[in-house]
Amino acid sequence: RRRAGERNAGGRRGAAPYVPAASLVPTVDAAALQAGLGRVRLIDARAPERFRGDVEPLDPVAGHIPGALNRPFKDNLDAEGRFLAPAALHAAFLPLLAGRPPAESVQQCGSGVTACHNLLAMERAGLPGAALYPGSWSEWCADPARPVARG
Repeated sequence: RRRAGERNAGGRRGAAPYVPAASLVPTVDAAALQAGLGRVRLIDARAPERFRGDVEPLDPVAGHIPGALNRPFKDNLDAEGRFLAPAALHAAFLPLLAGRPPAESVQQCGSGVTACHNLLAMERAGLPGAALYPGSWSEWCADPARPVARG
């Protein structure tokens, strides 16, 4: 145990070195996702105009991962900004799953952040087990060899 003011391995005073913990949800990387396209239900949490490729304010390429479905994270909220009731969320996510278990779905967005909103909404809906693609659109579109869909 270090004393206050002592330097850690990175040279900073008083800060313990960061030790990554296991993810709270399963994750997939770009290679695994690309290999699974067509077999997993990929759900994109971005706004519809970004999903379609009409605008792209953050990344160098507009569009979405082929086969992805759009479920904007804001659709999980009521007019006061609170999560919808579990039954309403369940009814909204079931058609996206198309009869598959949640564990066969992957949530993604632009950078992996708002996809977590959809993951939480699915948990609230009683549909646990979906995975996260943390690299999301930003990572996907950074490789010109990966396919891009628009519309």
